[in-house]
Amino acid sequence: MKNNILNGVFLVALGATSYGMLATFVKLAYKDGFTTAEITSSQFIYGILGMLLINFFQKIFKKEKANMATSKNILQLMIAGTSLGMTSVFYYLCVKYIDVSIAIVLLMQTVWMGVLLEWILDKKRPSTQKIISVGIVLIGTFLATKLYEFTFQLDWRGIIWGILAAVSFTTTMFTANKVALEISSVQRSLFMLLGGAVVVFAFSAFTQVGALNFEIFKNYGLFLALFGTIIPPLLLNAGFPKTGLGLGSIVASLELPVSVLMAFLILNEKVVVWQWCGILFIILAIIIMNLNFSKKVY
Repeated sequence: MKNNILNGVFLVALGATSYGMLATFVKLAYKDGFTTAEITSSQFIYGILGMLLINFFQKIFKKEKANMATSKNILQLMIAGTSLGMTSVFYYLCVKYIDVSIAIVLLMQTVWMGVLLEWILDKKRPSTQKIISVGIVLIGTFLATKLYEFTFQLDWRGIIWGILAAVSFTTTMFTANKVALEISSVQRSLFMLLGGAVVVFAFSAFTQVGALNFEIFKNYGLFLALFGTIIPPLLLNAGFPKTGLGLGSIVASLELPVSVLMAFLILNEKVVVWQWCGILFIILAIIIMNLNFSKKVY
């Protein structure tokens, strides 16, 4: 049992680390002159091709026949997946205007947004434990985004895109745990990617000026697809059933320090001590939110 949990922790940690590396390489792609449309399109095209291959091999080698998605399942998942496409577009636009170390903090506002969405849609009033966690997240955000420096200015476009990314990511997480749970995670990932691709390709069609620079597929597309749309969902879907939602969420918060560390090491972004304190506050909030304080030990 213990080994099973440790395996789950390892899988979730790897998945979160993969996500954490993504924004840094998006920033590098921008520095090389690629557009948001080119970056997102290449990522989703490679991602869909990868998921098609994984689905194909799963059908061949899996002994037990998996439940096949119905037309209703496909439609529901594609609609749910539109928020996945919006998250990529909004987050990459956010990274375009502000530092990665601050963009990831804005994305992590999903912690309190998820609590709010659950309250509105499921009529679940947040517990004191969750309210305390939300307060800690807000304090951490204040520190991590350097709002305490009155002379420090953030590009308002980056802030807006970052908040929109957090909203759409919250929607993705909420719907992903409720839609078509009876079919395999690989099928679910594929159809959600297809729904996300509709948004990404529509965005590209309206914003791309001139022809796409196909060098993106050689330089960054495959890497972004592997570490953004293929590896993390597979690892997280395999790891969460072993760890449980609470422990899994705590381990998944590794995405935050990994993203900041990558930006610090590769992009040479300046990250001060108070920002690290803010990041620790946000991780602490996630831990508090997922600990079961009412569990009795006999």
